[in-house]
Amino acid sequence: MAPACTPRGVYYPAPLSYMQADQTETAGAAFEHLVQIMARLRGPDGCPWDRQQTFDTLKPFLLEETYEVLEAIDARNWAALAEELGDLLLQPVFLAQLAAEQGHFTIVDALEAITAKLIRRHPHVFGTGDAETAEAVKRQWEEIKTKERAARGDAHRLLLESVPRSLPALAEAQQISSKAAGVGFDWSGPEQVVEKVHEELAELESARAAADGVRLEEEIGDLLFAAVNLARKLGVDAEQALRRTNAKFRRRFGVIEQTLAQQGRRLGAASLEEMEALWQQAKQTE
Repeated sequence: MAPACTPRGVYYPAPLSYMQADQTETAGAAFEHLVQIMARLRGPDGCPWDRQQTFDTLKPFLLEETYEVLEAIDARNWAALAEELGDLLLQPVFLAQLAAEQGHFTIVDALEAITAKLIRRHPHVFGTGDAETAEAVKRQWEEIKTKERAARGDAHRLLLESVPRSLPALAEAQQISSKAAGVGFDWSGPEQVVEKVHEELAELESARAAADGVRLEEEIGDLLFAAVNLARKLGVDAEQALRRTNAKFRRRFGVIEQTLAQQGRRLGAASLEEMEALWQQAKQTE
C-alpha cells in the first residue's frame, strides 16, 4: 500500500479511531468515514505525501493493490483479503478526491453512476426483463450497452475499442475474443479451437525451421491467442489459470533451491538431472 500519514486531530464527528473502525457502524457510515479521512489528508494541514499525489502518480498503486487482492484470493486468506480490499478501495476514493478538488466530479457521482448502471443493465432483476441463464444475462448486458452507446451518440465506435489497450496482453486477449464471440465471431466448439492450436504449433515450427525471428514472434503470439480462446471455450479463465501455474512453479522451484541449500549447494552447481529429480519429488509431495 502507498504510504499515508495519520491525520492530526478529529475530523469525523464520531468517536472512532482512525486506526480502528467501529464494527457496529453501517457500510454507508464507514465509507463516509473513509471519504472524510481522505479529504482531511488532502487538506491544507494534511499529509505532505498525500497532497503531492496526482492522477498519474496513483496509477501504479491502483495496479499494485489490484494484484495484491488477487493474491489474497488465490491464497484464500480472508483476513488478508479484507485488508487488501480496503487498500484497493482507498484508490478510487483518492482519485475521486482529486477529481472533486479540480471540479470534475465527486465520489457521490461515481457511486450514483455505478448504481444506476447496475439497475439499468439488470432489467430481469429490477424491471420486467427476462434472462434465465448467465449467458442470457451477458447477451442482454451487451445489447443494453449497445443501446447506451447509441443514446450517447457514439454508436459508430468499433466494438473492440471498448477494450483498453493498457490491459496486460493476456487479459486483453480474453476480453477482445469474448467480445468478438458475443456477436457470433467464434468457433462452434472447443474441438475447432484445439485444431487451431495445432495449426498454430505447425506454423510456429515452420518459422523456427526457417530461423525467421520476426515470424517466430508473430506465431508465438498467434499460439498464445489460440490458447486463450481454448480456455474461454472450456470455461477457464486464462489469467487465473496462468497465475495458478506460476504459483505452482514458484513452489516447486523453491523446493529445489531450499533442498540444495540444505546440502550446502547452490542452484548453479546442480545438474539438470538433479534439479529435475528434486522437481519430481516436490510434485509428488504436493
